[in-house]
Amino acid sequence: MRVLIVEDDPATSKSLELMLKAAGMVVDTAGMGEDGLEIGRLYEYDIILLDIMLPDISGYDVLKRLRAARNTTPVLILSGLTGPDKRVKGLGYGADDYLTKPFDFKELLARLRALARRSVALRPAVIRVADLSLDTASHRAERAGRRIGLTAKEYALLEYLMLNEGRVVGREQIAQHVWDESFDPFSNVIDVYIRRLRSKLDAAGATPLIHTRRGEGYVLTARAEGV
Repeated sequence: MRVLIVEDDPATSKSLELMLKAAGMVVDTAGMGEDGLEIGRLYEYDIILLDIMLPDISGYDVLKRLRAARNTTPVLILSGLTGPDKRVKGLGYGADDYLTKPFDFKELLARLRALARRSVALRPAVIRVADLSLDTASHRAERAGRRIGLTAKEYALLEYLMLNEGRVVGREQIAQHVWDESFDPFSNVIDVYIRRLRSKLDAAGATPLIHTRRGEGYVLTARAEGV
């Protein structure tokens, strides 16, 4: 899941960033409303966490302009403004959820995952390709009944490849969905993680599932003709 945090308080923003990254998410941040708008238009996100009281323009204005531009990314408002009128206003402008500060991180995480499930209706609870299965709730991966231990980044990469089964995904697409905006396009980190996944998935002589398309990218498929 790729998340954009639009929050002007550095301590709150950093705390959220660290906790969400620890939960396996890709996180970008913006401290101003205009910056949030620009980043939100430039990259694809699964969720936007949006504060209301921003230094330049309000979160309400950010939300209205996103929706006017037909940006349908789910938005969860995080605000110290309480009361039903504030929640109704935010939801009326196109927010998908509203959580008041201070909040419990476990509740925030549950709401994020609920929004992600709602926004990606085609994403199943368990993704299966051949004898490989991935539980998107517990982040548990198995192949032919064998448990595969994954780091948070390895999980994110494998989930993205499995959701795009049979389709070639390029390095730029992978970087956008699995890494954040600070990713160095000249780095070989994607190749390193692909090798790590292959070594884990193909252990014990299993049929390779991740294939390289030279000059194009990678494709995860069980079909021999997809190689």
